Amino acid sequence: MRWLKENSLSLTFLILFLACVGGQAVAGWHDFNDQQLAQHLDRISFLDYVTSAPYAVDVAENWQSEYLQFFLFIMLTVWLLQKGSPESKEMDAAGAESDERQQIGRYADENSPSWARATGIRLWLLSNSLGIVMGTIFVLSWLAQSVGGQVAYNSERLVDLLDPVPWGSYVTSAEFWNRSLQNWQSEMLAVLSMVVLSIYLRQRGSPESKPVGAAHSSTGVEG
Repeated sequence: MRWLKENSLSLTFLILFLACVGGQAVAGWHDFNDQQLAQHLDRISFLDYVTSAPYAVDVAENWQSEYLQFFLFIMLTVWLLQKGSPESKEMDAAGAESDERQQIGRYADENSPSWARATGIRLWLLSNSLGIVMGTIFVLSWLAQSVGGQVAYNSERLVDLLDPVPWGSYVTSAEFWNRSLQNWQSEMLAVLSMVVLSIYLRQRGSPESKPVGAAHSSTGVEG
């Protein structure tokens, strides 16, 4: 029970993720087959659908936009500030901060990761590991979206008796950028809303909010 309590947030979101991705697969399968029937084409099995390019591109285009949001937010909040927002660091803390504040080198304690006491590439990797992983997942998701999208796009073109397009032409096409930017704009708006609305609005007990009684100008404090 203690383990469940200590990991309840991640476990809950894992369950919600699995439920949503499963629901998307089932709903997408039915929708895809409805379109197949409308075009007088054969229905496909559920397994064929979840291993198909249309399903892959629908999943990947959402993943890449989410990880782009996280990557940009992580990296930009190192240097950029927003007065009054709990999503920002304090106004005097812009930048990579001192070794003492980051608890690295001789300032590491007994509970610090072992690489926090290291130097050179190991310390650099630990110091930038979150941004590296988020950025890598974004790039891989973007590539998966582009490849899956190209296959799905060419399948539609073949139905219309049109020639397929190469990958380079697809990733510079209006089709690809329309799919990408419609997700990116919503992610940027969501981050903007969190940064700005959390200056003036509160949610008692949430670390994403300032304490209810904190001044609107309080920056980098969590409730």
